[in-house]
Amino acid sequence: MENFDPIANSEEQFDHAVCYISELKKGLIEFLKKPKRINIINFPIEMDDGSVRSIQGYRVIHNRVFGPGKGGIRYHPDVTMEEVIALAKLMTWKCALVNIPFGGAKGGVVCNTKELTESELRRITRRFTSELSDNIGPYTDIPAPDMYTNEQTMAWIFDTYDVLHPGENNRPVVTGKPVEMGGSYGRNEATGMGVYHVTERFLSKALIADQQTVAGARVVVQGFGNVGSISAQAFFRNGAKIIAVSDSQGGVFNAEGLDPEVLLAYKNKHGSIVGMPDTKNITNEEILELECDILVPAALSNQIHLDNAGKINAKLIVEAANSPVTPKADEILSERGIYLLPDILANAGGVTVSYFEWVQNHANQQWDLDEVNTRLQKRMYKTVDTVFSRWQGFVVGEEIPSEQEMTNKPPGQKPSFRSIALSIAIDRVAKATLLRGIWP
Repeated sequence: MENFDPIANSEEQFDHAVCYISELKKGLIEFLKKPKRINIINFPIEMDDGSVRSIQGYRVIHNRVFGPGKGGIRYHPDVTMEEVIALAKLMTWKCALVNIPFGGAKGGVVCNTKELTESELRRITRRFTSELSDNIGPYTDIPAPDMYTNEQTMAWIFDTYDVLHPGENNRPVVTGKPVEMGGSYGRNEATGMGVYHVTERFLSKALIADQQTVAGARVVVQGFGNVGSISAQAFFRNGAKIIAVSDSQGGVFNAEGLDPEVLLAYKNKHGSIVGMPDTKNITNEEILELECDILVPAALSNQIHLDNAGKINAKLIVEAANSPVTPKADEILSERGIYLLPDILANAGGVTVSYFEWVQNHANQQWDLDEVNTRLQKRMYKTVDTVFSRWQGFVVGEEIPSEQEMTNKPPGQKPSFRSIALSIAIDRVAKATLLRGIWP
C-alpha cells in the first residue's frame, strides 16, 4: 500500500536529494524539513441567502532565509494543512533552484469555488486577507494565484491589504494581479510557458536520441486548466502534435492531433472538452497510459503512482502540476528509463514572473511582454543547464567544475533529475543559512 501523505512524500524526496550533497550539517537537515510558521484561521462568512458558514484557511511559511515567503493560495474543498505545508516546502526549493530572493510559503482555503457565487468568494477572500493582514506584506510574505484562484482573487487581496495599510506602495504585497493594477504582462501565461521552455531546453541535450526538438513530438496533457492549456498551445505553435488532453470531467484523444484553441473554444461553450466532435472520449486514468513522446501531468498530485507507473508509455514526463508523481513511481519510471523533469524545475515559470512583477512594483515600472518573455526563457534555460550539468557530472563519474567531490552518493545509483534539482536547491539554502549565521 502506497503512502500518499504529502509531508511524508516530500521528506522522502528530500532524503534522496541530500545524498548528493557533501558536508550538510545534520542539524540543518531537521531545520530545513520543518516549516517556520503555520497559521490556521477559522472565520465566519455570510452567504448570499443570509446563512452563515464557517470557513477554515491556512498560511504556511516554510523558510525565509533568502527573503520574504512566496507562494500561492489555493481554494479547494480538499485542502489540508499537511498539503499546504508540503507545498510551502516545495516553494522554498523552487525559488532557490531558479535563484530568486524568496523563501517558500503557501496558503489554502477549504471551499468549493464551483458552488460559490462571486460575491461569496469576494467575502471569503477579503475576510481571509484581513485575518492575515499582519502576517503578509511586500517584505514578509507575498501571496499569488494557485488552484481555483486568479487575478481577480489577487485584486481583492491587494485592495483589502491596501485599505488596512494606507500610505504605502502596497502593490508588491501580492503577485498575479490584473495588469491594470500593476500586474506583469505574461504572468498569466508564465507557468505554462515555463513548462514549454524547460522541455525545449531539455530535449536539446539529446538524451532522447530521436526527439531532440519539440517539433513532431506527440504530447499528452492531463489537466486543461490555465497551465495545461497554455503549455499545450506553446507545444502546438512549435510543431508538436497534441494527441490527447483532459479536464476534471474526462479526456479526449485523436491520433491525428488536436488544436488547443479549438479545444478551449469548445470547453468555454460546453463546460468541458469531453464530447468534442472527431475525438474519442477517454478517462483521466487512461490518458496517462497513452503512448506518446511527452506526458504533461498538469492536474492534481499523486496521479502517477505505484499502481500505474509501470503502464506509462511516455519518453519524457514534465511535471506541470505540483507533486503529480509519487516517490514510488519515481523509482519505477527511473528503472524503465523514462526521464522526468520535476515540478520545482518544470513549473517554476510562474514564481519567476511573479518575482519580475514584484521587482516592477517596487520600481514603479511595467515591462513590456517581450522583455518579460525574454527574461523568463533565459532564466528557465539557465536552470535546466545547471541541473543537467550537475546530473551529467554524477552519471559520467567526473567531478563537476566548481563543486566539491560528493562523498555520500548512493553507490551504483543513477540520480534522478528530481534528486539533482532538489540537491542544488537544498545546498543553496543550507549555505545561505550558515552564511547569515545562527544566533543568538
